[in-house]
Amino acid sequence: MTQKPTIAITMGDPSGIGAEITVKSLQDAALYEQCKPFVIGDKKILERALDVTNVNLDLNSIQEPKDGKYTHGTIDVLDLELVSDDLKWGEVSAEAGNAAFHYLKTAITLTNENKIHGICTAPLNKEALHKAGHIYPGHTEILAELTNTKDFAMMLSAPDLRVIHVTTHIGLMDAIKKIDSERVYKVIGMAHETLQKAGIESPRIAVCGINPHAGENGLFGNGEEEEKVIPGVEKAQEEGINVVGPLPADTLFFRAKRGDFDIVVAQYHDQGHGPIKVLGLEAGVNITVGLPIIRTSVDHGTAFDIAGKNIADELSLKEALRIAIDLAPRDKALQE
Repeated sequence: MTQKPTIAITMGDPSGIGAEITVKSLQDAALYEQCKPFVIGDKKILERALDVTNVNLDLNSIQEPKDGKYTHGTIDVLDLELVSDDLKWGEVSAEAGNAAFHYLKTAITLTNENKIHGICTAPLNKEALHKAGHIYPGHTEILAELTNTKDFAMMLSAPDLRVIHVTTHIGLMDAIKKIDSERVYKVIGMAHETLQKAGIESPRIAVCGINPHAGENGLFGNGEEEEKVIPGVEKAQEEGINVVGPLPADTLFFRAKRGDFDIVVAQYHDQGHGPIKVLGLEAGVNITVGLPIIRTSVDHGTAFDIAGKNIADELSLKEALRIAIDLAPRDKALQE
């Protein structure tokens, strides 16, 4: 039986723009026709965001997802009451970092209890997270640890381009050391499986080289493509996956945006993030692949410099919600 998916929106760092873009997004009546959205955060911060943005919506406190009204005009909020009344916009603090961590942890608990279909995350601040004693590079690593997920990858989506990463939040020298053929093979497999679930029967996957011109037959680099990339591509090809590479990154992203491929496998953070962000921060969406649940996120930060000023654009969060809705398993029965 198909149903509207229940999507938890985590508010992110309460000193950032998360609350503002959340209330702006939930003005859209169409979202309530497609899903059951609710917010995990602090009600007082959402009230402050409503005042700043002049958005006229009611807030309804809930204890469990099943308690939500899920009607346009009302934001259902699971209020964790973690921050003080005098928390300031735009400042890095351990208090805000700890709150952001526990918003996400609560969403993961609901995931593990089979009470939601997906998670859509507003941005957190890594410095604030670390100040609070939660030493993680970001959302993805918290999600992986708390769901006991060993193999996962970051996928970015923008209009006409999707990118999935072999490595992400590590330095470039460390990334090249960490890349190996088995990891490349696994990321290709995760890309294939994710896009099949999204309705693409035989996803066209292209893999970036590590060196300029993908090494150009040994002219550049020290044989990294031959050692670290090609065996993984060939293993996936042997399983019938529609994948090619390694290909030169300087032309591959153009070809993918043109429509030649459904997704690009990038080898390291900036190789994949750069092209996505050139297409527009406001339209980029971050998807964690390999988790036992759908998780999408905005592809921008907490924007402390504009927090509380009613400047933040909600388009990326709305796009992240749209993709969470598209990917969520509607036939999955939830635990009441």
